[in-house]
Amino acid sequence: MEISVIYATLEQQPWINLDVPDECTIREAFELSGLAERFPDIDIENSRVGIFGKLGTLSTALKPGDRVEIYRPIIRNLDEDDDDDDD
Repeated sequence: MEISVIYATLEQQPWINLDVPDECTIREAFELSGLAERFPDIDIENSRVGIFGKLGTLSTALKPGDRVEIYRPIIRNLDEDDDDDDD
């Protein structure tokens, strides 16, 4: 079945199309995508993952056409006055 796997950094936003077995899970799709080699900082065991913006788990089964998303942690930088008004 055809699916895609995406992961976004500030510099790169790879979108990988894959043909995977019918019983494929999010974990297996991640492993087949090659993203672990391209981005060794991904800690898949502790990363949030999802399909089309809906959170899932590494054992979530995929359906044809799914877009697997590997979410990176959000880092918030405060300005000098350390409040969140961004001014």
